[in-house]
Amino acid sequence: MKREIEILDNFIRERGLRHTPQREVILRVFLSIEKHLSVDELYTIVKRRNPKIGYVTVYRTMKMLEDAGLCNEIDFGDGVSRFEHQYGHGHHDHLVCLKCGSYIEVINPEIEKLQDELARRNRFVPLKHKLQIFGTCNKCLG
Repeated sequence: MKREIEILDNFIRERGLRHTPQREVILRVFLSIEKHLSVDELYTIVKRRNPKIGYVTVYRTMKMLEDAGLCNEIDFGDGVSRFEHQYGHGHHDHLVCLKCGSYIEVINPEIEKLQDELARRNRFVPLKHKLQIFGTCNKCLG
């Protein structure tokens, strides 16, 4: 967690923003939970730690953490934005069940190679990507 705090501090300093204790609390809470969190879920947890932190502060801080490369924003097709850890976590894709909302994180080097080859053949330089496959999970299939 120390490295992530340094990354946030550098990001804030480079942009001439203010370092606030609220931002650090939000980062610490977010990093302590290995889960895809919505702003609502994170706000509920942060509020228990510091009741003076508002919803907008949590939302803006999460956007800042994304800009700093500490998290990714994802939408599993239900209109709810969630955030997942990025720094220190390997790239992965998601299989998302449209019936129950569950998701499976998948890592497949062959897919990554195929994406790289597709970009190379088209003289395209990818900066980032997201792969989400929507369908029905094994439990919901019955």
